[in-house]
Amino acid sequence: MRSIEIPGRIRWADSDAAGRLYFPRIFDYVGEAEAELLRACRFSRRGPGDRYDFPRIHVECQFHKVLALDDPFTLRLAVARLGRTSIRYEFEVRRADADRTLAASGSVTVVVVLDGKPAEIPAPLRAALEADVVPGSHDE
Repeated sequence: MRSIEIPGRIRWADSDAAGRLYFPRIFDYVGEAEAELLRACRFSRRGPGDRYDFPRIHVECQFHKVLALDDPFTLRLAVARLGRTSIRYEFEVRRADADRTLAASGSVTVVVVLDGKPAEIPAPLRAALEADVVPGSHDE
């Protein structure tokens, strides 16, 4: 299944008073990776006559190491499961240190919604998400 890696850096607005990543903000970074993955699949959420949304129905994250203000990291988002109307992603956030230390991991499940109602994953999107091509690679 498809995956993507994006680089990042902990932003001032995403840190708490102690200078650490404020825990729910991890899902903002995951959302950015999801948007990049959908772009790489050439899927438009706002096609002619169609208006797709992907609301979260389940999220979870376990923090393993601290991510502090200005820390660089890499987030890998992978399609873990495709249901009829839902997509489950799994993610890992690794610090940009020599060991690529695992800082956080978790999952996000979204439901595909078309014009306000649950809908089947569109066939072109399903095919793109099932592909083994890593977005941004030379194989795409």
